[in-house]
Amino acid sequence: MNLTAYLKEQGYDLISGPVRNHKLLQLWIKKIFDEIELYYSDVNHAFESNVQLTQIENKSLTITSSNSNEYSFNIGITVLDEILKSLGLINLDIGSQIKTGNKITISYDNAITREVPVGELSNYLYTADFKHPNPDLLKNANKNNIIIVSGIIYAKNLVVGIDSDSVVNAAIALNFSKIADGKIQFEHKGGSKIKMTTNTDIYFPIAIKANRLSFEKGKFKEMKLISDNRNLF
Repeated sequence: MNLTAYLKEQGYDLISGPVRNHKLLQLWIKKIFDEIELYYSDVNHAFESNVQLTQIENKSLTITSSNSNEYSFNIGITVLDEILKSLGLINLDIGSQIKTGNKITISYDNAITREVPVGELSNYLYTADFKHPNPDLLKNANKNNIIIVSGIIYAKNLVVGIDSDSVVNAAIALNFSKIADGKIQFEHKGGSKIKMTTNTDIYFPIAIKANRLSFEKGKFKEMKLISDNRNLF
């Protein structure tokens, strides 16, 4: 199943850029026509409430390498470069070694999902006050500019299939492995195909569930799940 479509059904969007500093309960700000930017590193830095927020693992949302996105070759190389940058692998210029191809398949494995129950978040905000007098926070709240991270999917492995349109020399895969210094395993699958799998000891965020906060004259009204919005993460 297409990975993007599957995640969207669950209220999640793949992180598209190289920034991977996302954490649960962060507040981000998204004004009209502006790029999204981090606002507060934790909701408790902006608000205070007697409601205790808990983080749970959603075991029903499973991501495996059978869920993948398939891209045309050059688009796939571009997407892959952004992901590799986020993992600190900036020296792997795969497109310079494999210049043309049929497709790139990108998926993830060994994934876990962390969420904060939406009911707890709503109760927290209904009963919350600002941490201190804050005109800027009030303005952005009343304009519905604030977005809260309510769920994150983390993966331990990036799995990529590279399908060239010509025979790939097995030495290219060996060279990539040397440059990656053991962080990525490259397998020459014969002929024109290479499979790459990251070998990391840490989980990195791959997808976000986000809710826009709606206020009216300083009073919290509701949270709205947002998905597939431009310039979002």
